[in-house]
Amino acid sequence: MCIRDRGNVVYFIMDGPLKNLLVVDLTRVLVGPYCTMILSDLGARVIKIEAPETGDDSRKFGPFVKDYSAYFMSLNRGKESIALNLKNDEDKKIFDKILAKADILVENFKPGTLEKWGFGWKDVSKKYPKLIYASASGFGQTGPLKELPAYDMVVQGMGGLMSVTGHPNSEPTRVGTSIGDITAGLFTAIGINAALYDRQKTGKGAFIDVSMLDCQIAILENAIARYLSKNEIPGPMGSRHPSIAPFEAFKTKDSYIIIAAGNDKLFTKLCDVLKIPETANDERFNSNSLRCENMDHLKEIFEKQLSSKSTDEWVKEMEELKIPCGPIFNIKQAVENPQIQERNMIVKSYHKIIGEFKSAGNPIKMSTYKDENTRGNIPDLDEHREKIIKEFS
Repeated sequence: MCIRDRGNVVYFIMDGPLKNLLVVDLTRVLVGPYCTMILSDLGARVIKIEAPETGDDSRKFGPFVKDYSAYFMSLNRGKESIALNLKNDEDKKIFDKILAKADILVENFKPGTLEKWGFGWKDVSKKYPKLIYASASGFGQTGPLKELPAYDMVVQGMGGLMSVTGHPNSEPTRVGTSIGDITAGLFTAIGINAALYDRQKTGKGAFIDVSMLDCQIAILENAIARYLSKNEIPGPMGSRHPSIAPFEAFKTKDSYIIIAAGNDKLFTKLCDVLKIPETANDERFNSNSLRCENMDHLKEIFEKQLSSKSTDEWVKEMEELKIPCGPIFNIKQAVENPQIQERNMIVKSYHKIIGEFKSAGNPIKMSTYKDENTRGNIPDLDEHREKIIKEFS
C-alpha cells in the first residue's frame, strides 16, 4: 500500500501480521536494526530514536551512495527517525510520550545504560505494564561479562564459531557475514513475537534478554553435540561436514561443485551419474559412517571423475536425478539467480536524495499477505521530528 504526503513524496507502508503495532527502536549498527527491520517488513510501525547530530553509528559505514551509507539504508528502510537526547529533560518527556503508546521497545545499549536514564525495564514496566521490552547485548543482562562491550567478531571468537571455521591449520577465519549480530537480531525478533502471543493471553508485557554470545552457542549444532556427548573438541574442516558424507565442495573441470548426498540412496545415484557404480558397494563407502571415515579416499575418486566436465554440466546431470548439488556463486551470481528474483528477495525502497535503493528482501512468505517488492522509505536523521512530536503531544 502507498500514500502521498503533502510534498507529493511517495511513502510505502507495509501490510503484514504486525500491522498497527508500534515499535520504539533505540538500537544502532546491526543487531537491533536487523531485528526492527524484520518487524517493519512484517507490518509494524517503527520509530527510530537516534542520537542528535550523529545518529546511528552505521550512517558513517560504507559503502556509500551519494554520501549516504548503503549499510545504514539496507537495515533501516521503512522506519521513521527522530533525534532525542535521553539525558535531556525535554527530550525525555517526548520519548516518554511515544513510549506510552508503544507496544514494543527494542534496545541494544550496554546493560545498565537505560537504567541510568530512568528507562530501565523495572521503571518502564511499572508505568506501561503491557510493554514488551527487548534488550540485545553482547553478553546479556547477567553473568560476569555483562558490562563488557562486544562486536560481532568478538562473539564469533568467544562463541567457538571461529574455531570450526576455515581449513585445518589455517589462521582464525571470520564467517563471511556478521553472523553474531544477525543471529541475535533474529532471536530477538522471535522472542518479541512470542511475547506478543503471550500478552494476548496474560495482558502483560515482558522483558526479553538476548545475548549475542548465547546466540553463537545456540547455533553450534554438530560441534557442541560432539563436545557435550563425546568430549570431542572439533576443529575446522573447510567445506566438509563432520558427520555426513559426501557433503562438501569438489573440484570440477572449471571450478567447484557442492554435493550433498546425505543418505545411501543418494550416494548410489551419485556414483551412477559419475559412472563409478561399483563405488557404492565398496566396503569402505557402503555406509555414511564409513564414508566419513574414508572421505579423503572417496574425494580422490570423485574428483577424478568430476574433472572431465564443467560444474554447469555436472549440476545439470545431478539435478535431473534430484541429487542435492549446486555451484558456488559469488554475490553477483547469487543476487541475479532467477530463483532469487522469482522469490522477491531483492526489493526496493526510496530515499529522497538518491531515489531508488535495492536491498535484500524478507524470506518469510505468508499466504495471507502480499510480499511487496517496494518497502518503506529510508529516513534521514531526525526527518520525522515535527510529525512525531505533533502526533504524540
